[in-house]
Amino acid sequence: MQLTKHGHAAVVLSEGDRRLLLDPGAFTEESAWEGVGAVLITHEHFDHLDVERTKRALADDPALELWTNRSVADQLDAGRQVHVVGHGDAFTAVGFDVAVQGERHAVIHPDIPTIANIGFLVEGSVFHPGDALTVPEGGGVQTLLLPLHAPWSKTGELIDYVRAVQPARSYAVHDGLLNDTGLMVGANFLGEGGPGVPGEYVRLAPGESVTL
Repeated sequence: MQLTKHGHAAVVLSEGDRRLLLDPGAFTEESAWEGVGAVLITHEHFDHLDVERTKRALADDPALELWTNRSVADQLDAGRQVHVVGHGDAFTAVGFDVAVQGERHAVIHPDIPTIANIGFLVEGSVFHPGDALTVPEGGGVQTLLLPLHAPWSKTGELIDYVRAVQPARSYAVHDGLLNDTGLMVGANFLGEGGPGVPGEYVRLAPGESVTL
């Protein structure tokens, strides 16, 4: 399986001609959509969901399918192409086995209502938590897509999260608002300069790929 990083929170998982796109939001470049057969969206925030671009993709390709939670599905209004799922559900998307883990977005502030957020565990080994620090049930995560920077997180929580998940490797996502200095600081704390996390921490540049 190949992992390709795209803008901010978006990644593509591919194998052969099968391409699965996760969380293509407003900061995601157009190339991420090329050849995609299925889409997974964790929640409704604009940096994870570009409503108009997603509607256009669904209209342009009647075979394209999308899995997400109810609040996102209601905004897309795309009929049978959109499947509503929640914590504990499992399905197959373009040949990839996917399990849904998690229910709520992380708390930004007590005065800001939390929204639905679901994470996706692909092939039992690659986990995209969306905007939450969900620890998948049953373990076994080899590749964690780690939300590096957000208004709801702090570095110490990320360190503890990686320790709880115990992945073989963590790849940074949710990093589109950081400049080079911020990226360096994050890499330092999650790498050799920090207190220690299991596995390897890596940040791919947008468009860069790695074989898992």
